[in-house]
Amino acid sequence: MTAPLLPPSLMATLPGRYYSDPQIFDLEQDRLFHQFWYGFTHLSDLDAPGKYRTAQVGKENVIVVRSHDGTLRAFLNVCRHRGTRLCPEEFGQVKRNFRCSYHSWTYSLDGRLVTAPHIAKMPDVDPLEWGLKQVHVREYLGYAWVCLAEEPPSFEDTVSRTVTERFGDEEAVGSWAIPDLKVGRRISYEVKANWKIVVENFMECYHCASIHPEFVGVVTEYAKGYAAQHYVGRGISFGEDAEAFTVDGTGGFGKLPGVTEEQDRKYWGVTINPQVFINFVPDHVIFHRMFPVAVDRTIVECDWLYAQDVPDSGPELDHSVELFHRINQQDFDACERCQVNMKSRVYEPGGVLVPHEHHIGEAFHDWFTKAFGAP
Repeated sequence: MTAPLLPPSLMATLPGRYYSDPQIFDLEQDRLFHQFWYGFTHLSDLDAPGKYRTAQVGKENVIVVRSHDGTLRAFLNVCRHRGTRLCPEEFGQVKRNFRCSYHSWTYSLDGRLVTAPHIAKMPDVDPLEWGLKQVHVREYLGYAWVCLAEEPPSFEDTVSRTVTERFGDEEAVGSWAIPDLKVGRRISYEVKANWKIVVENFMECYHCASIHPEFVGVVTEYAKGYAAQHYVGRGISFGEDAEAFTVDGTGGFGKLPGVTEEQDRKYWGVTINPQVFINFVPDHVIFHRMFPVAVDRTIVECDWLYAQDVPDSGPELDHSVELFHRINQQDFDACERCQVNMKSRVYEPGGVLVPHEHHIGEAFHDWFTKAFGAP
């Protein structure tokens, strides 16, 4: 179907096949998910030597582990002998080494091959050369981040600067002291939609008045449909009657000690391409990581981060978590309703972005097109 000529107020999205073609998704894994920094997991999941987490990053399953010297290490979850998945569990802890369940090849937490059955008969096997394949790993904002590229892009240019530029001040994000916060709740959502639909949804609020009554009841400015991620240094104020970022605007936990008066009673959202969303409110932070697993299936893991003494507060925590949990459910339901029509001939040339959404094209589609290249 031929793409229509667009009036100046409309901007084209990506063509429909970019949301529905498994071959494009396969290319995305090589060109995007294996090349950029990936938000992986909260550091509390790795808070003791030997504690590890596994997750899918593009086509690879990755292990991140806390080594005995306290540093983080990351590896592809593949035994070098016959390719067995070394750690089949998502979370775990080993005392000293990783041991393959198939032929007992054993690796230290720094990835070296320690031993294998009859290894004395293989004196030419270099324990470093035949160790686990290492992956780049960084700590930032209380999370482990990984990159599968041989030479990763600058972390400062592609991750940390994205956050600081949103606030217009390199020091502002420190007000939340995110590394000191504790995970109060974690919810994993299986979204039957392409990952780019999820990103596009998160970046705009044109839909907010339609599907997020609780959200716009607290952050009333969003009822006008404007998103604010591209407004440098500007958070969106709560409505006059809202005292907290909760499902009905009541309760909450005051504000974190470092949050300034200028930052109080405001909402800030940040997208870090390709798969992290961070939401800042006065008394907590909501940290999303996407794990695309198929062209039409995305796992979204969401952490609610609070001051250390808050997570044990019972019903009050539930009251706080409920607002963004509802937002997530409403958003993901909308994304799934889009996904079912991505193969329609009507959507073959793609859809359109209205002026309220033009920043999606500028901040996400332009980035995607440059990074992905030709299909």
